[in-house]
Amino acid sequence: MGRYDDRTVVITGGTSGIGLACAHRFVDDGARVLVTGRSGERLDGALASLGPRAVGVRGDVGDRDDVLALRDRVGRELGRADLVVLNAGVTAFAPVGDVTEEGYDELFAVNTRGPFFLLQHLLPLVPDGGSVVVTTSVANVRGLPGSSVYAATKAALRSMVRSFARELLPRGIRVNAVSPGAVDTGIVERVLPADEARRVLDGFEAGNPMHRLGRAEEVAAAVAFLGFEATYTTGAELPVDGGATQL
Repeated sequence: MGRYDDRTVVITGGTSGIGLACAHRFVDDGARVLVTGRSGERLDGALASLGPRAVGVRGDVGDRDDVLALRDRVGRELGRADLVVLNAGVTAFAPVGDVTEEGYDELFAVNTRGPFFLLQHLLPLVPDGGSVVVTTSVANVRGLPGSSVYAATKAALRSMVRSFARELLPRGIRVNAVSPGAVDTGIVERVLPADEARRVLDGFEAGNPMHRLGRAEEVAAAVAFLGFEATYTTGAELPVDGGATQL
């Protein structure tokens, strides 16, 4: 018997990094999991590694039609969503003088607007006593150069978590956030040139109290705790950052 037998979990951005690590943790412990991703190739690879207890939906959480299709698929495949992990997001770094209006709007559309309306549409499928975990970032409480817009999207999510948690108390639905620090997911290498990415990652390691990057599996453990174990916790944000925001 698995710890999460008979539980159902929806994970956006579940085809790589933290989202995929979460999916593996829940599948390995018996849950049925639905993951989303924008890349068909990554989605296929994730499902191959996750096995028959997982299903996938290709789509963009910032697109209304994709969100409605996802809601319908969750209803057909899982019937309900005991835990919703709002993890999908994009990262972009630029000094304030280089930020474009298009880049600003895209970050807010994917990182903030998307999770808000996705939760709105999925709530009828979340049973009373269910749970929601939102991925924020340590950037929302730190002044990191080049991350003003990205940090603002995550700070907005952090604020929403408090409001969601209060509004959903009558249904017993807990809403919390997990706030990763520098985690080795490959995303920095995907958005920056190789030399610059290496400098950024070396800086993260040198400046971290633990002198290392985190692992996606460590964040997944925190998501599982908030999602199912922390039954007297709601509206909170749990940093998983090697002490970077605390020490």
